[in-house]
Amino acid sequence: MQPTRPGRPDPRAQAQQAQAAAAMAGAVDLAALQARNEAAARAAAAPPPSAAAPAGAPGSAVVDVTEATFQAEVLDRSFQVPVVLDLWAEWCGPCKQLSPVLEALAVEGAGSWVLAKVDVEANPNLAQGLRVQGIPAVKAVWQGQLVAEFTGAIPEEQARQFVTELVSATTGGAVPGGAAPQAEDDDPRLDAAEAALERGDLAAAEAAYQAILAEEPDHPDAAIALRQVQLFRRAEEAGPEALAAADATPGDVVAQTRAADFLLGTGNIEEAFDRLLDVVRRTAGEERDAARKHLVELFSVVGDQDPRVAQARRQLTAALF
Repeated sequence: MQPTRPGRPDPRAQAQQAQAAAAMAGAVDLAALQARNEAAARAAAAPPPSAAAPAGAPGSAVVDVTEATFQAEVLDRSFQVPVVLDLWAEWCGPCKQLSPVLEALAVEGAGSWVLAKVDVEANPNLAQGLRVQGIPAVKAVWQGQLVAEFTGAIPEEQARQFVTELVSATTGGAVPGGAAPQAEDDDPRLDAAEAALERGDLAAAEAAYQAILAEEPDHPDAAIALRQVQLFRRAEEAGPEALAAADATPGDVVAQTRAADFLLGTGNIEEAFDRLLDVVRRTAGEERDAARKHLVELFSVVGDQDPRVAQARRQLTAALF
């Protein structure tokens, strides 16, 4: 697994993805898969959400949703960013306490997630389909699936934590439609870093990428490659004994992250993700947050184009809530 520049496909990664797709084809509902693919395609073609758009308008970070617009503004949009449903009614006092908090957080999120407001009185079929038993009800949707929810008004601090963890577990905070970085295919600095990789000098490669970022902090190719090289160095340092150490001390989060680094560095991506997901599920507080942050970092090393990352993000969201 060698760092690759965006725009230079890794043949091995392509082959692995093709094999995974072929294996999945016989194990899933092809009609459902096609529907999800079509929703993802519509989301890709749609403009990204924007806090600058008027509240309630299509494409806004805060949008009013009806039965007619649910597909486009919730299901399709959830393939771009997580969508938080605010199910409310005019007569509901607690709704009037929670809704302004969620709206302010959505604007603050600047398009990293969307608040979709649903009047349950005006849209009873949606309320029934979403199995709403009391309001205010809040449900989070990611890639067409319900991934988290709560019922009742909660303080702003808890609402902020809910959306922060949701965004971290799904997109990591990336906002779609941002300015596209300039390609650096002919950058000689990258060539020097890659030459160091080819001769197995990870320290020199890391130094080369850090030098690039010191001159150009927003350089996208160097940032991605640096994360990968740093992962390989951690994996090399951890070595195979990291697995035995982690298995012997299941409560040691540091040991588990070292084992995950080694697994990822040796190409065992799913095993690395599963190990940290297990830590998130059985810990709380600072330990769980440390495991979550490390897992999200590993997601960035592998890249969101890998289907195993999307699957693990959904599992992480479920584990957090």
